Formats: sequence, C-alpha cells, structure tokens
Amino acid sequence: MRADPSTALERTPLYDLHVALGAKMVAFAGYELPVSYPSGILKEHLHTRARAGLFDVSHMGQATLSGPDHATTAAALEALVPADLIALKPGQQRYTQLLTEAGGIIDDLMVTRPSAADGGGRLLLVVNAARKRIDFAHVVSRLPPAVALSEARDQALLALQGPEAAGVLARIFPPAAALKFMWAASGPIGQVSCHVSRSGYTGEDGFEISVPAAAASDLARLLLAQEGVAPVGLGARDSLRLEAGLCLYGHDIDEHTSPVEAGLGWSVAARRRAQRGFPGAARIVAELAHGPARRRVGIRPHGRAPARDGTEILASSGERIGVVTSGGFAPSLNAPVAMGYVPGADARIGAPVGLRVRGKALSAEIVALPFLAHRYAR
Repeated sequence: MRADPSTALERTPLYDLHVALGAKMVAFAGYELPVSYPSGILKEHLHTRARAGLFDVSHMGQATLSGPDHATTAAALEALVPADLIALKPGQQRYTQLLTEAGGIIDDLMVTRPSAADGGGRLLLVVNAARKRIDFAHVVSRLPPAVALSEARDQALLALQGPEAAGVLARIFPPAAALKFMWAASGPIGQVSCHVSRSGYTGEDGFEISVPAAAASDLARLLLAQEGVAPVGLGARDSLRLEAGLCLYGHDIDEHTSPVEAGLGWSVAARRRAQRGFPGAARIVAELAHGPARRRVGIRPHGRAPARDGTEILASSGERIGVVTSGGFAPSLNAPVAMGYVPGADARIGAPVGLRVRGKALSAEIVALPFLAHRYAR
C-alpha cells in the first residue's frame, strides 16, 4: 500500500483529521487513506467488535440515477444487474452487482430508493473506489434517454460500525433507532442534511452516513466525541470484512467471477431468475439450477501460519485445486482464516485441504462462511 511518488493521490475531506489523529497514511485506490491509528490494527478491530468504530469511506463512488418515476429508473438499472429494484420500497436498500454479458462481476454496489418525501424517480448508488470510473461509464453508456446519472463528488461517506453504533447515532440522529438493516432515512444531523443507511461491511450492526464534504470533518469529530467511538483504518476494515466472509473486489470477485460462484446467488431475485433480462442471465440461472463449476469457500488453517492471497489450495492428494483470494489473521478468533475458490466437487464443509505456504503444505479444512456470525439489526 505504498504510494507511487509519480502518481498524485487524492485526499478525502477527512485527511487533515486523520493526520491530527496520528494515522499512518497509505495509498489505496488512488487515495491517501489511514491504514491504522496509534492504537494499532488489532485494537481497532477488537474495538469495533466490542463498541463502535468510525471509518472514512469517502473514497467510495456515490452517484444518483434520476428518471421521471421510480419504475423507469429502476428498470433502466435492472437491465444491468440481477436485483429486483422495481420492488424497492421508499427507504429500502439492496446489494447487487453490475454484470458483464458473460455473467462476470464488473463491480458490486449498494442501491437505495430514497424515502417517499424526497425520492421521486431517484436511486442512490455506492460503488467501490477502484472501480467507480469504470462503473459510472458503463452505466451511463447503457442508460435510456429518460434516465441520467449524476456523480455526488461533493459528498463524503462515513461508516459507524459496531454493537454500540445504534445507540451512539440515535443520540444525534433519532431516526437511526427505528431503521432496520438495509433501510435508510434522510434528515439533519445538527444543521447538516445527511443520508443514513443501516448497513456496512464489517458483519456488525452499523450505519453509513453520506454527508456534504464541507461538513464531514465536523461530523466525524462529533461522532468521535461520543462515548465508545474510536477511529478505525483500512487494516482493521479488511480483517473485519474477512472474518465476516465478505468479498473484496479484485480479490474474491472480478469480471471472471459469477455471483453464484462467489456465494452471492441469494442476491439474484426470484423474479429476475424467472424473467431474466440481465447480462449473463443464461449462465447465472444455469449455475443456480445445477451448481457452478467452482465455489468460494472458507478455509481454516490448522496451525498459526496465515495463508495470504495467492496461496495454493491443495487436495489431500497434493494436487492444486485452487488459490486463496483473501487470507490473514482473524483477531476475533485468534486464528488465521482464508477464502478461495475450489471445484464444486471439492467444496464440501469439513473436507481436508492443504495450503502451500513458503514451499510447505500445511493442513487445513474447508469451513462454512462467515467465520464469525453477522450481527445485523434485522
């Protein structure tokens, strides 16, 4: 994550705050972002699991799709993703993927229909930072004339995650207490209008807050002043999502991976499976019916050595059957964990596998995902 001195890095509106808090800054997805603070990745991770961690995710891509009415806007995006967006209720959010014609994943994203008071024909999108230029160009090139995409470059994005997040946020934004997982509401936090969704990428209960960039630092300081809230960087964000068995684009999913292979078949709506009409539908529906050729699995090494990205996964015979796509130490479990792809026939829970680490085959087994149970407010 070291910066290339020949490449100019962007900074989020919270850059000065990160520096003031003593963050170690690194290059990530074209931005200068905090990987950790003085307390360190391990403590930041465990604090988020126990209390509430505040993350700067302003590097993510935010945009609005606008059309004459909800049905028109939703249908335009449904032509590119496998989710049922027409059925979204005001304030409801959905996870989905932009797909290639072959059924691969261009990116995964969150789509929210704003509340009835300010929704109209709008959908709010949040995409991955490293893919946002590709994503937005892909969408714009395929929209009908009645629907337009507008990037929200003047918005920052904060994530408050952990078991105490709801209590913290409800003190300064009372509607947060009534939100359920994957629902959103807009309103003022202090004097600033914000959009708040009960979602996140840690496996914990929590919220993502879209706030005008000019007010982001003040909001972050307000949240950090609350009892139980601490700043958390990219390092713990990655170990938290790994424990939760969540995919990272470019590692666990990419343009060659289908949602079914990745264990995301649940996000392909029943109506869309029946009607199809989305890119790669033939492949995806067939994989849902008959199983994919390979599957993403969880792996628990038997020793203490972590299996990093690129580690070979071996059958009991010693034959290579796959590769680790995400791996590392899981602080909440005090043990190493990994995810990777193996042939469908080898994806049985409890199956023994080997991991070639530094030239040695270490024993491991395939386990169910997630490694740590999700604690969403359903």
